[in-house]
Amino acid sequence: MNETTPAVRAEGLVKSFGTQRAVDHVDLEVRQGQVFGVLGPNGAGKTTMLKMLATLLPIDGGRGEIFGHDVRREPHLVRQLLGVTGQYASVDENLTATENLLLFARLQGISKPKARSTAASLLEQFALTEAASKPISAFSGGMRRRLDLAASLITRPPLIFLDEPTTGLDPRTRGQMWDTIRDLVANGCTVLLTTQYLDEADQLADRIAVIDHGVKVAEGTSDELKASVGTSTLTLGLVDPHQIPAAGEIAARLLGEQASLSPESRRLSLPLQRSEQAVEVLVTLRERGIAIDSFNVQKPSLDEVFMVLTGHGAASDDDHTDTTSPELEAVR
Repeated sequence: MNETTPAVRAEGLVKSFGTQRAVDHVDLEVRQGQVFGVLGPNGAGKTTMLKMLATLLPIDGGRGEIFGHDVRREPHLVRQLLGVTGQYASVDENLTATENLLLFARLQGISKPKARSTAASLLEQFALTEAASKPISAFSGGMRRRLDLAASLITRPPLIFLDEPTTGLDPRTRGQMWDTIRDLVANGCTVLLTTQYLDEADQLADRIAVIDHGVKVAEGTSDELKASVGTSTLTLGLVDPHQIPAAGEIAARLLGEQASLSPESRRLSLPLQRSEQAVEVLVTLRERGIAIDSFNVQKPSLDEVFMVLTGHGAASDDDHTDTTSPELEAVR
């Protein structure tokens, strides 16, 4: 497999349900060895896009490639190159963790001895060995998600699609899942991740595409997206609140920007065109005898990026184009 070939390439992907356009001419390119995040609210078209690229839904327009192989013309080969973990666990509630993994392995033609060793290895990798003989009905949500991800790795595919992998998980379990995703990439996997959690995209993704109402509205690294919508902000805490107006005037002359004053909290906030301007402000205020007890330079958050790009928060749920059912099961 040529290392320069993109793991995923989508050009003008289109999917419609009746008169509703769920995915509207989306372009993506995911390089090998990276985590690519697709960020958007419920109903944005994220899952529909994954289904098309995973051969689970026909492509109405455009084209998709997995490691250079056309999704429509070579579906059987594409399925051998990727694993999919959907929003709903595809494991059998009535079987144990080991039995589930053995079942998936045997369905893919793996011999019994190899299936057993693979299952044991995956259970250890995902910290499920102690629960190996427990029925899935006794598993927590986090354990189910880990087992579902383990099942998608039975054939060690080079590409993993994760559709909102941490939805419904508590913060501790979400952190564990993030570590698992990082380990996958460290061991050579490429991950295409959909999420509506801004912090998840910020933490995990090398590049992020923002999708809203089926349209890709932006793409870049987290820092690039943040820089595209605004400047950094310098927040200063002053020892003497009576000096806040004077400090604001000094900063405004230096930066050519109006400061936001908050005498009650002894703070003022200043927009910065460049982060190094913070040093100029601090030095000048010290020379003028204005004492500072705290300062912070902060870039725009991904939440602010999303608000600027779409006009609403990432948790918006006013369009249900992307509603997912349990039928989105892993492509093993």
